[in-house]
Amino acid sequence: MMGVMPRVIWYGLAILIGLAGASVYLAEGAVHIWKRDAAETAAANAIAKQGAASWKAVQTAGRDGAQLSAWLLTPREPNGGAVILMHGVGDTRMGMSGHAPFLLRAGYTVLMPDSRGHGMSGGDIITYGLREAEDVHRWAGLVLAEPGIGRLYGLGQSMGASILIQSLARENRFRALVADCPFATFDEIAHDRMSQNGIPAWPLVPLGFVYARARYGVQLTQASPVEALRAGRTPVLLIHGTADTNIPPRHSRELHAANPAFTELWEVPGAGHVASLGTQPAEYRQRVLAWFQTR
Repeated sequence: MMGVMPRVIWYGLAILIGLAGASVYLAEGAVHIWKRDAAETAAANAIAKQGAASWKAVQTAGRDGAQLSAWLLTPREPNGGAVILMHGVGDTRMGMSGHAPFLLRAGYTVLMPDSRGHGMSGGDIITYGLREAEDVHRWAGLVLAEPGIGRLYGLGQSMGASILIQSLARENRFRALVADCPFATFDEIAHDRMSQNGIPAWPLVPLGFVYARARYGVQLTQASPVEALRAGRTPVLLIHGTADTNIPPRHSRELHAANPAFTELWEVPGAGHVASLGTQPAEYRQRVLAWFQTR
């Protein structure tokens, strides 16, 4: 009997250590992008050519001093409006290269940033909107300081869409946003991601949040687009593919339900994650431009 108890204790300790190690691994993977692709001049030239525009590299600094990089593209015939494009997690500004040309051809100045922790932008960790929302505020100030810009809009995909929505709690200069496949809360999408990979979410997700707060001082459960949207007065067009298995469509439905008076939801039949532009290109462009042009 005396030998059984020590074995039980050791088994228990082994399980706890394994859980702790797994939660650390998951948390570190969530807040870091270990490979960063650099933006290339040739790519900026190609986007500018497609949109009949010129471009320049611009920078700003986050509240924590992180150096943030972007391209600012100006159309030949500007209409006085500007659009900030925000890419998804693990991507770079190039993830929005399909959106920039049609916006430029419509006369919009376009800012294409690398989100913090991605591409050429600095920042030690990714926080899914907690720090990035303030970065958007700073980008907005930079864009609105450009000559002739009087109207500001935003369009983001996945994490970028979720960041833009969260920025509304800080940034009230947006006339309208388009959010393509956003998550409703980071807590919910973290649980989704675990189930998608066949891994029990409990207790790994809560333990991962505890680790992130202890190690980096960020409470990722506070990354909540739905809370930012609930009291917002900025019109938001929500776009979500019905075949999205990365961020399920219910996330956009939750966001729409939180503030139906200031949101519109377009569910694109058969479109996967951030694939609506490719699935319904003409209607996508028409809806986005109409959403901006009427506001």
